Amino acid sequence: MSKKTVILTASIVIIIAGVLIFKPQVSGFVTAGHDYSLDSFTECLAESNAVMYGAYWCPHCTTQKEMFGDSISGVLYVECDSKGKNTKPELCRQNNIQSYPSWIIDGRTYSGVQSLQTLSDITGCSLE
Repeated sequence: MSKKTVILTASIVIIIAGVLIFKPQVSGFVTAGHDYSLDSFTECLAESNAVMYGAYWCPHCTTQKEMFGDSISGVLYVECDSKGKNTKPELCRQNNIQSYPSWIIDGRTYSGVQSLQTLSDITGCSLE
Protein backbone atom coordinates (compact mmCIF):
# COMPACT_ATOMS: atom_id res chain seq x y z
CA MET A 1 0.00 0.00 0.00
CA SER A 2 1.34 3.43 -0.89
CA LYS A 3 1.86 6.19 1.63
CA LYS A 4 -0.89 8.24 -0.08
CA THR A 5 -3.40 5.38 0.30
CA VAL A 6 -2.58 4.96 4.00
CA ILE A 7 -2.98 8.70 4.64
CA LEU A 8 -6.26 8.82 2.69
CA THR A 9 -7.65 5.78 4.53
CA ALA A 10 -6.64 7.21 7.91
CA SER A 11 -8.26 10.55 7.03
CA ILE A 12 -11.53 8.87 6.07
CA VAL A 13 -11.56 6.86 9.32
CA ILE A 14 -10.97 10.02 11.35
CA ILE A 15 -13.79 11.87 9.55
CA ILE A 16 -16.24 8.99 10.07
CA ALA A 17 -15.27 8.72 13.74
CA GLY A 18 -15.81 12.47 14.17
CA VAL A 19 -19.28 12.28 12.62
CA LEU A 20 -20.24 9.35 14.85
CA ILE A 21 -18.96 11.05 17.98
CA PHE A 22 -20.62 14.42 17.44
CA LYS A 23 -23.86 13.35 15.70
CA PRO A 24 -25.85 12.61 18.92
CA GLN A 25 -25.17 16.11 20.22
CA VAL A 26 -27.24 17.77 17.51
CA SER A 27 -30.49 19.04 19.03
CA GLY A 28 -33.60 17.24 17.82
CA PHE A 29 -31.62 14.46 16.15
CA VAL A 30 -33.10 10.98 16.37
CA THR A 31 -30.55 8.23 16.91
CA ALA A 32 -30.75 4.76 18.42
CA GLY A 33 -34.33 5.31 19.59
CA HIS A 34 -33.63 8.61 21.31
CA ASP A 35 -35.56 11.60 20.05
CA TYR A 36 -33.61 14.44 21.63
CA SER A 37 -36.39 16.91 20.79
CA LEU A 38 -38.54 15.21 23.47
CA ASP A 39 -35.98 15.95 26.20
CA SER A 40 -37.08 19.58 26.44
CA PHE A 41 -40.73 18.48 26.34
CA THR A 42 -40.30 16.07 29.27
CA GLU A 43 -38.29 18.70 31.14
CA CYS A 44 -41.20 21.09 30.73
CA LEU A 45 -43.67 18.41 31.86
CA ALA A 46 -41.60 17.91 35.01
CA GLU A 47 -41.42 21.66 35.63
CA SER A 48 -45.22 21.73 35.25
CA ASN A 49 -45.46 19.01 37.92
CA ALA A 50 -47.22 16.66 35.49
CA VAL A 51 -46.99 13.23 37.12
CA MET A 52 -47.68 9.87 35.52
CA TYR A 53 -48.98 7.13 37.82
CA GLY A 54 -48.73 3.52 36.70
CA ALA A 55 -47.81 -0.07 37.39
CA TYR A 56 -44.88 -2.06 36.05
CA TRP A 57 -47.18 -4.81 34.70
CA CYS A 58 -49.60 -2.44 32.93
CA PRO A 59 -49.50 -2.73 29.11
CA HIS A 60 -51.10 0.72 28.69
CA CYS A 61 -48.37 2.21 30.89
CA THR A 62 -45.79 0.57 28.65
CA THR A 63 -47.50 2.10 25.61
CA GLN A 64 -47.47 5.52 27.30
CA LYS A 65 -43.79 5.21 28.23
CA GLU A 66 -42.84 4.08 24.72
CA MET A 67 -44.31 7.31 23.31
CA PHE A 68 -41.47 9.15 25.07
CA GLY A 69 -38.70 6.79 23.95
CA ASP A 70 -35.48 7.31 25.88
CA SER A 71 -36.78 10.69 27.07
CA ILE A 72 -39.07 8.83 29.50
CA SER A 73 -36.38 9.33 32.13
CA GLY A 74 -37.43 12.99 32.25
CA VAL A 75 -41.05 12.19 33.11
CA LEU A 76 -42.10 12.28 36.76
CA TYR A 77 -43.38 8.75 37.32
CA VAL A 78 -44.92 7.10 40.37
CA GLU A 79 -45.01 3.29 40.57
CA CYS A 80 -48.24 2.25 42.27
CA ASP A 81 -47.71 -1.51 42.61
CA SER A 82 -45.82 -2.45 45.77
CA LYS A 83 -44.01 -5.21 43.85
CA GLY A 84 -42.45 -2.73 41.41
CA LYS A 85 -39.28 -0.65 41.75
CA ASN A 86 -39.25 2.55 43.83
CA THR A 87 -42.89 2.08 44.71
CA LYS A 88 -45.15 4.66 46.31
CA PRO A 89 -48.53 2.92 46.65
CA GLU A 90 -49.53 5.26 49.49
CA LEU A 91 -49.15 8.25 47.15
CA CYS A 92 -51.36 6.49 44.60
CA ARG A 93 -54.02 5.88 47.26
CA GLN A 94 -53.74 9.48 48.48
CA ASN A 95 -54.35 10.72 44.94
CA ASN A 96 -57.20 8.24 44.38
CA ILE A 97 -55.54 6.63 41.36
CA GLN A 98 -58.11 4.16 40.04
CA SER A 99 -56.63 3.16 36.67
CA TYR A 100 -53.28 3.05 34.90
CA PRO A 101 -51.82 5.09 33.50
CA SER A 102 -53.18 8.21 35.11
CA TRP A 103 -51.72 11.68 34.95
CA ILE A 104 -52.22 14.37 37.53
CA ILE A 105 -51.69 17.83 36.09
CA ASP A 106 -52.71 21.01 37.91
CA GLY A 107 -54.78 18.99 40.37
CA ARG A 108 -56.83 17.26 37.65
CA THR A 109 -56.63 13.54 36.88
CA TYR A 110 -56.43 12.31 33.29
CA SER A 111 -56.95 8.55 33.02
CA GLY A 112 -55.65 6.36 30.23
CA VAL A 113 -52.93 6.79 27.64
CA GLN A 114 -52.59 10.46 26.70
CA SER A 115 -51.16 11.55 23.37
CA LEU A 116 -48.11 13.78 23.48
CA GLN A 117 -50.23 16.47 21.82
CA THR A 118 -52.85 16.20 24.58
CA LEU A 119 -50.17 16.50 27.26
CA SER A 120 -48.79 19.50 25.38
CA ASP A 121 -52.24 21.12 25.19
CA ILE A 122 -52.91 20.54 28.91
CA THR A 123 -49.54 21.80 30.14
CA GLY A 124 -48.62 24.34 27.49
CA CYS A 125 -45.32 22.50 26.95
CA SER A 126 -44.12 22.70 23.36
CA LEU A 127 -43.46 19.56 21.35
CA GLU A 128 -41.08 21.45 19.07
